[in-house]
Amino acid sequence: MALSFSPDALLEGWTDEKYNPKHNRKNFEECIRAAFNIPKSDNYVYRAQGETTLAITQRAVGGKRVHGMHDWYHDENRNLVSQHDPPHPSPDEISAYTSLFSPSVSLPKALNAFKACSGPNTIRAHISNHLQDRFHNISTGLIPAKKTRTHTNPYFSLWTYSCDELEWAGPWPNTAHTKIAHHILPVFYHHFGCIVPTYAALHVIAKLAQPAKPSREDVRPVLDIGSGNGYWSFMLRNFPLVENMKTLDVRPIDNGLSEYRFSWVGDTIREDGVAYLKNNDGGKGCVLLLVYPQATGNFTGPVLKTFKGDSIVVAGTQNGNGFTAFQDQVVDKWVEKELKEFELTLRLPLPSFAGKDEGLFVFQRKKAEK
Repeated sequence: MALSFSPDALLEGWTDEKYNPKHNRKNFEECIRAAFNIPKSDNYVYRAQGETTLAITQRAVGGKRVHGMHDWYHDENRNLVSQHDPPHPSPDEISAYTSLFSPSVSLPKALNAFKACSGPNTIRAHISNHLQDRFHNISTGLIPAKKTRTHTNPYFSLWTYSCDELEWAGPWPNTAHTKIAHHILPVFYHHFGCIVPTYAALHVIAKLAQPAKPSREDVRPVLDIGSGNGYWSFMLRNFPLVENMKTLDVRPIDNGLSEYRFSWVGDTIREDGVAYLKNNDGGKGCVLLLVYPQATGNFTGPVLKTFKGDSIVVAGTQNGNGFTAFQDQVVDKWVEKELKEFELTLRLPLPSFAGKDEGLFVFQRKKAEK
């Protein structure tokens, strides 16, 4: 069924009071149908790790903890960790986690505060230790400073709701052993994509695209290879630009093999990523963006090795569960071994869907020694 959907209209008209179940008396199904103009008669099947429909998803949401659907904090054998009573996070722990990604906070300071306020041997303590261990920053000026600001981001808004609904307060080391996902996840995939961009993540990409000498050089194009339905490209194009930058030049590139219900951009370049790079000087002078690159089909390695630019950004798993980039290792370990001319300059957490552990990786070409 063809549906009428205007990304610009939804972004312009988005309010939590209209479309977020946390802020109105509607349920998740009703909010998705309202945001994307989906009639009640529509029974589209959403496919990701499993299959669902909006109606089935709403029943799963209503079932709460039935069938262990909220059992995220467990050991490697899927047994709920006994030292936590109850074995589910409190609303305050959930709110503390989602607040880390507010556009108005400084992420490094927020992570420190998150850890400082964690009681001993609590779920939050394990989560904060994990996030701190994975955080890495030797970059200069990429992460935005603390500042009171707002940022309209429909995916982030609904992701925050999902954390409350599913009793999810962030990843910890045993998240690598989580094999289940909730029915909300396929719906998110088809409507928004595989991973949530934050204000901080978009700011990092915008700063990387900023020319060294703005008065003399053009903005560096961002090559969003494997762009899927284009949500990250769309949000980058609508991002409030840093300093005196011109509009970001974002080029969504995707071979179209994966199915998404909605598209956020209408100018996706339908081409294989490696072929695009070979036909365009290896992407020299560009920023490479890989959002949730597939771990199968030998995709990520060839794209990274073909790229001739200086900055690479990867948004995907940071716990080695094999969902993105490579099935047997996290992308930063692969780059360390296989792409020695690049170094990891930034790794920061991204909003993780329940049972996932997502991060943003920035790799920059090492400067030649004199």
